[in-house]
Amino acid sequence: MPDIRTILDADEKVAHLESIGPPDFEVTLPSAVELPGILLDLAVPHEDIDTLVALRPESADLRWLLDRCTHSLVRRMGELEGPPVFPELPDSAGPLRRYFPIYVFLAVLPHVQEFHRSHGISEEVSRRTLRDLGRYMAVYRQRFGVGGFDVVPWLMNHFRGTLYDLGRLQFERSTLDTRTGNAVTAAGLPYGPGDPALGVHIPEFSGPLSPAACDAAFARVPAFFATHFPAEKYAVATCHSWLLDEQLAEYLAAESNIIRFQRRFRQAYQPADDDSDTMLFVFGRTDADLDQLPRDTRLQRAIIDHQKSGRHWRIGSGWLDL
Repeated sequence: MPDIRTILDADEKVAHLESIGPPDFEVTLPSAVELPGILLDLAVPHEDIDTLVALRPESADLRWLLDRCTHSLVRRMGELEGPPVFPELPDSAGPLRRYFPIYVFLAVLPHVQEFHRSHGISEEVSRRTLRDLGRYMAVYRQRFGVGGFDVVPWLMNHFRGTLYDLGRLQFERSTLDTRTGNAVTAAGLPYGPGDPALGVHIPEFSGPLSPAACDAAFARVPAFFATHFPAEKYAVATCHSWLLDEQLAEYLAAESNIIRFQRRFRQAYQPADDDSDTMLFVFGRTDADLDQLPRDTRLQRAIIDHQKSGRHWRIGSGWLDL
């Protein structure tokens, strides 16, 4: 493979890696013997284990990229503002292009585990949080039919200590954005843009979004963040998701899990039309012919019929007082 810095020398992501310099710690990957067990602990699909062992990066170019990407993420450990996303390998890298970010997360793994330990976070929460790596590899294979990974910005939250799995829901240390913060202020709360807030996320492949499961997750929030991040006072939670599109109430039963989840939140603002997230999470793709999609569930039929009528879905934005 040609020198990576030459191929991508105009890329601002590579410029960032050049600017931060080499790490002041040794960047290591698990050995070929250790790697399968660690991957399984991270819920990596069994189909990907042998490939990840075989593609383990060894060349000087790849080690330069691995070292600098690892350094970029570790130096922001615990911080809410993350570094730039890692540069992508060229197509000439073959399957490694799809798998390379996983090696960065493997190199970061001991550092985020130490961050968790230093904040008193239990091994259970640490393990469940970091196993999202395997979850999104399973999502990738389901959507594209091959192994790989394509949600690097999202997993950077997990691997720098800003997001935690507390059951059916995940909670991200963050701040109120301008529009949501203004909505909170307008509601009479003493908070606004830039103030601490927890982002609520709904992971896939995690069972029904039942009220009981969500109640249990929210019940863990006050003690968890007060104990492990006592300097950060979280009184508001936000959620930005296709699940909060109020138009869903036209099609789903009032006591359905999705509508009951919606009712937890107050709408922050009216979002713009955007079918992509709804299509992606319901059907696994955004470019499908509506007439070729399955109509097996009430939700699937609603998503299709709504668009065939000339209307569009939206990513809802809501907040709640913790």
